Amino acid sequence: MPSSTLVSGFQLSLRAALSAGLAVWVAQLLQLQFPLYALIAAVLVTDLSPPQSRLLGFRRLVGTVLGAAAGAALTQLLPPGPASIGFSILAVMLVSYLLRLEAAAKLAGYVCGIVMLDFSAEPWTYALYRLIETLVGIGVGILVSFVPKLLRVETPEERQ
Repeated sequence: MPSSTLVSGFQLSLRAALSAGLAVWVAQLLQLQFPLYALIAAVLVTDLSPPQSRLLGFRRLVGTVLGAAAGAALTQLLPPGPASIGFSILAVMLVSYLLRLEAAAKLAGYVCGIVMLDFSAEPWTYALYRLIETLVGIGVGILVSFVPKLLRVETPEERQ
């Protein structure tokens, strides 16, 4: 394994760990119900490049908004159960593709399913809190991406 791969892997792992820990800490300070969603978002949007972190964060946000809204709306329209969850995931993923948001489709599908699985009497409140927790994670992940790299590794593009 080239040393540049190991160094990049270490730096990304360190950033993801820092993002996750900070996101959970912020979520707990805000007394959010499920810091897990902040942790997931923080790790998934963390990158060595701030522009890439912002892109990943945008995709995560769009998918979460679509999925949470669809899950909350469809929970009120469909009976609880596996068939309704499956149909809802199908619907929100297709809508994502129709809106040309392919990169957010899977995320929208699984967030929709999570909201529907809760069977909450308050699906909109549940969806809103999942969105807030995700925003905490995205924000922390993007902020951590601005921390300077510990070691500079020359990429193949930079060598040319």
